[in-house]
Amino acid sequence: MNRFLLPLVAVVIMIPIMILGLQSDPSKLPSQYIGKPAPEFSLPTLMDPSKTFSTADLKGQISLVNIWATWCGGCRTEHGFLMELARTNTIPIYAIDWRDKRPEALNFMNQLGNPYVASGFDEDGRVGIDWGAYGAPETFLIDADGIVVYRFTGPLNRALWEQEFVPRIAELQE
Repeated sequence: MNRFLLPLVAVVIMIPIMILGLQSDPSKLPSQYIGKPAPEFSLPTLMDPSKTFSTADLKGQISLVNIWATWCGGCRTEHGFLMELARTNTIPIYAIDWRDKRPEALNFMNQLGNPYVASGFDEDGRVGIDWGAYGAPETFLIDADGIVVYRFTGPLNRALWEQEFVPRIAELQE
């Protein structure tokens, strides 16, 4: 009888924990870098492997870093908005193409357009992991000193941009 009781107790304990986890908002995941310098990195760019994109490129201006991949449905969903945002020249958008294949990523950009100032190619995913990426898409707001101010997980759209990013950017510009 005891051998059946232990698994039953474990299931009873796990059910509330799983329910709480399912009810949490994934866009509100914490980041170890909020208020700290962006992780140091240097990656070859997607478009030209002889050039690099690094932490140094993020200093001197308020910018976004978007972690994306061709295998990510949410990345495809947000791409149109990122193209629109890039056309406004509101803020430079940088990217990390995370755990992807270069030919697929180049094809994605050729088909849908390139909203990024530079997109670092992180084929093995190490830089994304250093940033604490749980998945893609994830977007980080970086201040002019290279400090991570905010992290958003999930596809961006106009409403989320206005609600989550515009007030923070206005505050940074003051």
